[in-house]
Amino acid sequence: MSMDNRKRPAGSSNSANLVYWSSSFPRQPARVLIVEALPPWWSETCPVLCDALDNFLSLACSLDGPCRIPLLSLYAISRQQECLLPFVQVRGNLARLHSCVEELRTLPGEGCIRGAARGAELLRQAVLDSLLQFKQYIRHTSNGSQASNNISVEVTVVTSQPGRGVVRQLETGLRDADLVSLKRLLVVQMYSAADWGQDNHSAEDPITETDDSLMLGTEVDLQRVENSVFTMETVLKAWLQEQGGDREHLHLLLPSPMDTPVPVCVKCDMQERLISPALIPLSPDLGVKTESVRDFLTLTKGSANQGQPPRRLKAIKTLRADGVCESLLYGLPLVLRPTTCWQLDWDEMETNHNMFHALCHSLRSRDLFLLLQVEPAQRSTAGGSGVYSHYLLQPSPSLSLLLKPVVSRELLLPCSLPVSTQQPAPDAVHTIQGCLTQLDEECVFNPLSLSSNLYQHLRTRGLISQPRYPYRLQPAAAHRDQSQPLEGPKPTASRQPRQPQNHGRQLGTSSKVRATVAPLPSSSSHSSSSSLGPPPAKASRPALRLLSSSSGSGSRRAPAPTRQGEDNDDDDSMLIQ
Repeated sequence: MSMDNRKRPAGSSNSANLVYWSSSFPRQPARVLIVEALPPWWSETCPVLCDALDNFLSLACSLDGPCRIPLLSLYAISRQQECLLPFVQVRGNLARLHSCVEELRTLPGEGCIRGAARGAELLRQAVLDSLLQFKQYIRHTSNGSQASNNISVEVTVVTSQPGRGVVRQLETGLRDADLVSLKRLLVVQMYSAADWGQDNHSAEDPITETDDSLMLGTEVDLQRVENSVFTMETVLKAWLQEQGGDREHLHLLLPSPMDTPVPVCVKCDMQERLISPALIPLSPDLGVKTESVRDFLTLTKGSANQGQPPRRLKAIKTLRADGVCESLLYGLPLVLRPTTCWQLDWDEMETNHNMFHALCHSLRSRDLFLLLQVEPAQRSTAGGSGVYSHYLLQPSPSLSLLLKPVVSRELLLPCSLPVSTQQPAPDAVHTIQGCLTQLDEECVFNPLSLSSNLYQHLRTRGLISQPRYPYRLQPAAAHRDQSQPLEGPKPTASRQPRQPQNHGRQLGTSSKVRATVAPLPSSSSHSSSSSLGPPPAKASRPALRLLSSSSGSGSRRAPAPTRQGEDNDDDDSMLIQ
């Protein structure tokens, strides 16, 4: 066990906050990569390491979401110790990082070095110089903030020399150095099949013994990997995973096997298995959107959905169902059924239905899955990106298939899951089995028995965020306000006699009730009054308009006022309504 594990305080007994792990990476260390470009091994490891760096940096620079690598620096040791890249931010800085990798490729792969002691001294200087550069960078950029002061640094040394010898050189050279900001020192030995027997040790077995007088609070590990691009990508992708370790991520609560209210708590850490395609905005065809059929279909801008060809997936392999790990699948599943498109004739639809039924039966009877790939002809239609996805097709007892995206090599994160060869402790087995017997067992999972309280939450949140609108109070109040003036003056208006001769003057001073009868035109008031007589208490509007029109036809001296009176009459009728 390393010194860091022995001196680390015990985790808190409080329940872990899940959001803490999933929402941010607060304790990600800065990264320093020191490459030993020493002959004669460098000529073999140079193309492998540089290709792995190119692949990894292109992915790390394009990731959205929380910052996984805050800072990166690169050193090379050949005939001298050289800093190819000072501390820079990784996200959005691909051009500069790519030029640094190209400069690393130009280092000579042939030559000689003055001796092992000279190489050990250059390696020691590179480690110390990187720590000094890190302290200066933090001092000039932190401005006294507490968040920057909590950032530590992790140094990775890539070598082709025997790993144990390099670790001993570092232990001796860094014994009296100031290593407060150094969180971990990892030595990665790249080996080939020819020289594997020189240092017989397991390929993934780190060194666990640490000198007590060496460096306090620092882990020194040795990792041996094969000289291949994929294995070096795996080493570098470990930088993208959460590196906190100061607190457990999850508390799993089980019912107590005894009559006590205290549950049994199993503390766990969580680890990402793959990079979500949603964090890569430059890859629209990576199969990230499977939330709906519309997201899955390929639709071009400015054209109708009916004119788009259906997505074509080509079967490339059959997989045994028990050989597929669920951690390699992501996204929401889509259910496939035989089509009922009306554009197909009955014979074609029946033939297609029989083929679909036969496919479901064959896969289920043989316990197989289908591995699908987007057809190559469609890979050039999405803006020339050339990015395509893979899917897994699972049969079901019903006449349907389940389609889910499957991860590819580029998005896969390292995950060491060793199989335990030892039996668990008897006391622990007895406790856990007692906990499990307290739970109800169901033969078939029914999601209708689960409720997440989502409806109530959405209603409460929506009512709080939006203003309240009364349902009947406001229209009723408006109706009372409009009808209130009509209640009082009605009896007075019915008892007050009307004077037809002064009707035009009374309109300006009378109430609204008195204005409900349309006034006669002022120019023909005498003729109208002599022909019509006193107006009744309740006059009919159509009768008034008819008589006015007939009187206007007999007297042709003022046709215009007659039309004006008709217009005013219409306006008054609108007021009455």
